[in-house]
Amino acid sequence: MSALLEIIGLQKSFGGLVVTDDIHLALEAGARHALIGPNGAGKTTLVGLLSGIIAPTSGQILLAGSDITRWTPQDRVKAGLVRTFQINSLFPGLTVQQNVLLALSEHLGASAQFWRPIGAQRALFDRARAVLDWVGLGAYTDRRVSDLPYGPQRLVEFAIALSLEPKVLLLDEPAAGVPAADAARLLAAIEQLPSDVAVLMIEHDMRLVRRFARSVTVLVGGSILVSGSPDEVMSDAEVHRVYLGRAGDAGGARHA
Repeated sequence: MSALLEIIGLQKSFGGLVVTDDIHLALEAGARHALIGPNGAGKTTLVGLLSGIIAPTSGQILLAGSDITRWTPQDRVKAGLVRTFQINSLFPGLTVQQNVLLALSEHLGASAQFWRPIGAQRALFDRARAVLDWVGLGAYTDRRVSDLPYGPQRLVEFAIALSLEPKVLLLDEPAAGVPAADAARLLAAIEQLPSDVAVLMIEHDMRLVRRFARSVTVLVGGSILVSGSPDEVMSDAEVHRVYLGRAGDAGGARHA
């Protein structure tokens, strides 16, 4: 099976500092892949490169066989490569539903008609409501984002990403700082994603990685140290030495 997302020799340098070094990675449709590693390993930089926020120095990024290396972030989203959980990009003065509707209408090219009566945009409203119900935010539809605790705000960001119908979903520490109950709802929504959506998740919590991931890549110093199944990676002696610490830590503790 051909890869849905393929990273070929991706490199990023800032002057003489190489922060992403010759990354090769392929995700097939339906992949559930975790990217782990110590702080400063280059994980968030890699996601920035994939989403188009950062331009690579060299290498290629292919989405469904198309070279998107120089595409804008907006064009990548329209093609199905969606990143969520960046620095809060919500509109705090708008309601939860309005935030989703704005993203959805822009994605579908309906923003210019957003002033039309609700009846004329019923399909957009129905779709937004369905996504909010899916992530457990149905009761928050008419609440202003600024009135929500942090956990539900992260769920709103996730709902926006889902409304864009991703083929590849990039998650940057989705459960960081989220209370346990909201994190459980978030992970349940991730687990219910369509089977053909590929997910790449940056995460430090090894319990979450074990639950979510079918494959794991460890990034250290901007380079791939090892890739494999969660069990293979978490039993690797070098991974323990540079990241997990002592052997007993792999089962549950969150590592910064």
